[in-house]
Amino acid sequence: MWLSPEEVLVANALWVTERANPFFLLQRRRGHGKGGGLTGLLVGTLDVVLDSSARVAPYRILHQTQDSQIYWAVACGSSRKEITKHWEWLESNLLQTLSIFENEEDITTFVKGKIHGIIAEENKNLQPQGDEDPGKFKEAELKMRKQFGMPEVEKLVNYYSCSYWKGRVPRQGWLYLTVNHLCFYSFLLGKEVTLVVQWVDVTELEKNATLLFPECIKVNTRDKELYFSMFLNINETFKLMEQLANIAMRQLLDNEGFLEDKSLPKPVRPLKNISALKRDLDARAKNECYRATFRLPKDERLDGHTDCTLWTPFNKMHIPGQMFISNNYICFASKEEEACYLIIPLREVTVVEKADSSSVLPSPLSISTKSKMTFLFANLKDRDFLVQRISDFLQKTSAKKTHGNREKAGVMDPAQEEGSDLPASPSSTLSSSLTSFLEEAPTASHGLLKLFQKNSSIEFLGPKEAKEKMKEESWNIHFFEYGRGMCMYRTAKTRELVLKGIPENLRGELWLLFSGAWNEMVTHPGYYSELVEKSMGKQSVAAEEIERDLHRSMPEHPAFQNAMGIAALRRVLTAYAYRNPTIGYCQAMNIVTSVLLLYGNEEEAFWLLVALCERMLPDYYNTRVVGALVDQGIFEELTREFLPQLSEKMQDLGVISTISLSWFLTLFLSVMPFESAVVIVDCFFYEGIKLILQVSLAILDANMEQLLNCSDEGEAMTVLGRYLDNVVNKQSVSPPIPHLHALLTSGDEPPPEIDIFELLKTSYEKFSSLRSDDIEQMRFKQRLKVIQSLEDTAKRSVVRAISSDIGFSMEELEELYMVFKAKYLMSCYWGNNRMSAIRRDQSLPYLEQYRIDGNQFRDLFVSLTPWACGSHTPVLAGRMFRLLDENKDSLINFKEFVTGMSGMYHGDLTEKLKVLYKLHLPPALSTEEAESALEAAHYFPEDLSTEVSPFVSDLDLFLHCETPEAASPEEKEGSRNGDFKEKREEKGANSPDYRYYLQMWASEKESKKETIKDLPKMSQEQFIELCKTLYNMFSEDPVEQELYHAIATVASLLLRIGEVGKKFSSRPPKKPEGNSASNEQDLTSEEESLPSEPRHTSAGEQHSPMDPEHKAGGDMQSGKTLRESQLVSEEGRGEGRGSPSQPLSDDETKDDMSMSSYSMVSTSSLQCEDIADDTVLVGCEAGSPASRYGSTVDTDWSISFEQILASILTETALVNFFEKKADIGLKIKEQKKMERQFSSSSDYELSSISG
Repeated sequence: MWLSPEEVLVANALWVTERANPFFLLQRRRGHGKGGGLTGLLVGTLDVVLDSSARVAPYRILHQTQDSQIYWAVACGSSRKEITKHWEWLESNLLQTLSIFENEEDITTFVKGKIHGIIAEENKNLQPQGDEDPGKFKEAELKMRKQFGMPEVEKLVNYYSCSYWKGRVPRQGWLYLTVNHLCFYSFLLGKEVTLVVQWVDVTELEKNATLLFPECIKVNTRDKELYFSMFLNINETFKLMEQLANIAMRQLLDNEGFLEDKSLPKPVRPLKNISALKRDLDARAKNECYRATFRLPKDERLDGHTDCTLWTPFNKMHIPGQMFISNNYICFASKEEEACYLIIPLREVTVVEKADSSSVLPSPLSISTKSKMTFLFANLKDRDFLVQRISDFLQKTSAKKTHGNREKAGVMDPAQEEGSDLPASPSSTLSSSLTSFLEEAPTASHGLLKLFQKNSSIEFLGPKEAKEKMKEESWNIHFFEYGRGMCMYRTAKTRELVLKGIPENLRGELWLLFSGAWNEMVTHPGYYSELVEKSMGKQSVAAEEIERDLHRSMPEHPAFQNAMGIAALRRVLTAYAYRNPTIGYCQAMNIVTSVLLLYGNEEEAFWLLVALCERMLPDYYNTRVVGALVDQGIFEELTREFLPQLSEKMQDLGVISTISLSWFLTLFLSVMPFESAVVIVDCFFYEGIKLILQVSLAILDANMEQLLNCSDEGEAMTVLGRYLDNVVNKQSVSPPIPHLHALLTSGDEPPPEIDIFELLKTSYEKFSSLRSDDIEQMRFKQRLKVIQSLEDTAKRSVVRAISSDIGFSMEELEELYMVFKAKYLMSCYWGNNRMSAIRRDQSLPYLEQYRIDGNQFRDLFVSLTPWACGSHTPVLAGRMFRLLDENKDSLINFKEFVTGMSGMYHGDLTEKLKVLYKLHLPPALSTEEAESALEAAHYFPEDLSTEVSPFVSDLDLFLHCETPEAASPEEKEGSRNGDFKEKREEKGANSPDYRYYLQMWASEKESKKETIKDLPKMSQEQFIELCKTLYNMFSEDPVEQELYHAIATVASLLLRIGEVGKKFSSRPPKKPEGNSASNEQDLTSEEESLPSEPRHTSAGEQHSPMDPEHKAGGDMQSGKTLRESQLVSEEGRGEGRGSPSQPLSDDETKDDMSMSSYSMVSTSSLQCEDIADDTVLVGCEAGSPASRYGSTVDTDWSISFEQILASILTETALVNFFEKKADIGLKIKEQKKMERQFSSSSDYELSSISG
């Protein structure tokens, strides 16, 4: 590549000049290429240890004038071919021009200008994002691709100098972190270390320090542990590795590959050695943290943050913290945890102005909102720029409002409605088509609890109601001091009020605010009603599951004992399943949603469900409840840390995995009395998952003594169940709701009641050290374990499901599964346009989740097949793919893949030949490969060529092919009639009996084995394709010539048999009761009348000595001809018998067909292309239609599988070839090595360096 000219002071240090002219030098780096000796070893070592490894190419071109001592580097190259191209361009385009100049300074100026112009021209054709990466980083990326054989689509994120510990010896080198791989390279004094690990294979990632390894990063895969240390910035490296591994896990979980953020703003000034991808990942990490901290929508992007102070009127202080600005929000977080949080939606902002600075209040900024609140920020470093950014975002926000539907702006912040207990009714946001319907539904504007309380007489509760009024008053005072709605100051005081319990009248409003659901609801007016309209009446798996669970959702609550509550629940769940088909519907969602509907209207419950499923409890409600399993792992880890004496006991009992799923998935709603569980939900919406973990630990701690004395899981579950049943809320003003679980687990002596508020208080006192940041870190660690564990489970399930049908061992199947999966994943990140990457559906069975297309199958087939056919192998791979792709969706799953592999590796000679035979019949043989497809259809009736299962044998029961479909029409009709008569007689003779129907069902379900009789015949064109394949297959075999001679003999014999069959089939059918002797005579005369070639083709043979075997062979000619004719006649009646009763010996066959190997193809070149127009097929006259390939194919000619099998059995060499055992394990190892072969485009190979 051309380089922007850089000054080089010492031109010959570590470099060898290979070419020179008056103006340029072409140099090679010492230690690169062949030889080099000790100097080469030292230079190679220095290149790796020092930063030069990442950016020094092995070749370069320098510009120099005669009297100057300064050199300028103008080009570099990773291969001799690349650098030679640049050298030749300079010689042909610049040498003559430069010789005209008299001043050397002018020469140098001209060269530099020319090189700059070339670079500018090349950059025009590059993609825009390529310009963002600094030059040295690009060089490191090129080095990485060359060193590890990566394609251009594999992007380097960053590279670091570090040591890899191989045993107890550190190897200094370079760690390259790409989007999909972790790579390491080291070269020290001739010792080379190369590592390539896919992120999807990483099972554990830890940063730790031990006595043996100093502060290091441990990377675990399924089969090895890797340690890296001596980083300059280990925290940055580890954080980036975590991000990349997390992206890989996300890919395994829901098929989301990494997509670069094209909208990321470019830096104002170039950042040294930081790639665009690294900036992208850093921005993602900050965005995720920002959204999680302030519970913002998933599409919110952080624009920037700055230090500042916020004036808090409730305590009249300036609180130091940070201001965060994004496209729709201004947020503030105090440096002291929980001192103050603030969220200001830009849709609420009316005025942003710069106040006058003073010594007390430097650089103040005032922001006013529609709810008459004013926020005062100060100590802003770059206030003018900040105001400009906020103004820009405000203009965009107002533009959105202008373009939006004005009539849909009816949803207001509760702070704007003075004196309202609940948010404003969102009924004005409903679409016109559903307005009348949902207006009739009371749940469109009110929560079910409010409706239920209106319709029922609630007696005066005395102290409880007084307590509830006091709570409401406390919250009203808090709203007065701290504000109400989204712009409320959130402080430690807010949390105290939440822990004391939220009043029922305010519960829905505060859930919406604390969860962030309010933001999404007011910015998407009418969205819920549109979803209801689209999803109503749609049939789907989710809709069926919802319908089944509707009446199981809090059946003890009166609100769900009538049609109104059930209908509302149905609409919310169905709308969400329509919105998010990836999740659809999961059990436990119905329980949570029913509680949300009690305290909010349908739209509010819907957006709360969105916040729960997509932000607060990520991946909880997908098909494999991954999120709940992740938090279960965190719970186990916390139990070990906080309750070590109980942890081991719980593991032995296996209780944690049982309890945690029911506790976490339903937020205790299914295991605790409703009045108590809803208080936990209050705290959860404010604190997040941290609260659930704290309460879980507190429950275990409270029952520690009893749990330690438990002897089994059932006893432990009973202890915990009875404890949870008796967690009560004595302050609840709602009528008590019977708890079904309590009725089932009540004992003789009721245990003491536990007040829910006391339980919460205890959880904060004992386990308040839990931090949300730590939990997120633990979530990453556990996610690796859980997803890899699920992948291992999937692998075992798939292998177990097919191991009985396939000849491979369990270990071989597991290895093949990993190779198959790796090929699929490669398509996801190196070929995003492929169907297989798009069509992965997590709801499918494990066997169907990974599927590959034809190109991927071809790559695997070429590297794994025992039938290597040289350049013909990809053609054979395409046929095998079409054979296996039974449903014609251009994708095959793992079982179909190993079925194809097993057909080539396992089974006897007949089974392997059946596979090869089918590869040359439709559908494996495509119409492009067989020009006479219409003529071939004469031999393959429509029902055979289209419906018959293409690949059924003893090895592949999976493809469900039944014998009648493969039989001839006459056989099929006959057998069908016979079966029908038999069944009718049986049915008539006996009265209807269930055993009869069972037998019928069993016979239908019984898998029919395919026999060689069921295989259709092969046309002449298909037979020629088969011959091509066989000739290519033998090209690299040790007994190549013997095999060529054998197959030529067999092919000649089969061509003659085909001619006999053609003549026989064209004659009028003989009467079955005719004399067998006369039949034989006719057949013999028929054979004699055929064109025969031994008279004139075996001239050389007549002069050879007559040995007894030769004589015997000659004497057997008439008998052999008769047997061939009998075989053909039997085949013509569809009643072939397999191989002949007396197979011919090799010598007899060779004597009979001595010229066949020379007349079939030339022995000097035996590629498939050689069967061309000038090749004479033995067994035909020179002028016959079948004598020349490429001429009109004889449509009457055909051959059966039995005839091919019988002929091949006469040749020992062919029998030995197909019965030879092959080890697929060696092929798999070679395939894995091939995937990471170094690029062969360069002659620069470090491994070839010798002392």
